[in-house]
Amino acid sequence: MFYLNKTPSLLKRLFPSFIWEKQNHKSNVFLTFDDGPTVEYTQQILDLLKTHGVLATFFCVGANVKKHSNIYQAVLDDGHSVGNHTMHHLNGWKTSSKTYVANINEASSFVKSTLFRPPYGKINFWAIRKINAKYKIIMWDIVGGDFDSKCSVENIINNVLNNVKEGTIIVLHDNKNFSEKTLAALPKIIEGIKEKGLTFAALK
Repeated sequence: MFYLNKTPSLLKRLFPSFIWEKQNHKSNVFLTFDDGPTVEYTQQILDLLKTHGVLATFFCVGANVKKHSNIYQAVLDDGHSVGNHTMHHLNGWKTSSKTYVANINEASSFVKSTLFRPPYGKINFWAIRKINAKYKIIMWDIVGGDFDSKCSVENIINNVLNNVKEGTIIVLHDNKNFSEKTLAALPKIIEGIKEKGLTFAALK
């Protein structure tokens, strides 16, 4: 599985309308979680974030919110922000622009947000203008790698802590398929970021 833990500057320059990081944003970093809410892990992540006094942003799949509206509400009640992650976790490279935009619009009935993140980071390029008209397209600066079966908990921690800086947007997951590693890595990630004198904020 090929992916980059740190987003290259060239990619950021190619898509300047996307938000890859938050520049000149005091000492804040932005922890984000994709693919939930899930019964198995979202609440555990919420509990852990509350214990450490950390705010984050959850990019939610509309179908999951429909099934688990109580957990989605718990995310909001704890002061976190949310973003649209399509209704059915669509791969934009394999979906027509019409279907892709319709799926985002369907999700907006369940996820009330002006933030959007494309699943897999694979947006439908023909739909960008329409999406930008309604949403801030949020990407990331650091990929933790919790979705990678070959990536250990220690690797995930190091992927984040070796690259984090002021304004960084970090992507992790509350996806039931691999969130055990997320839960194991998260406390050390939070502690390591705090030790660097950085603080956490939710995206708006």
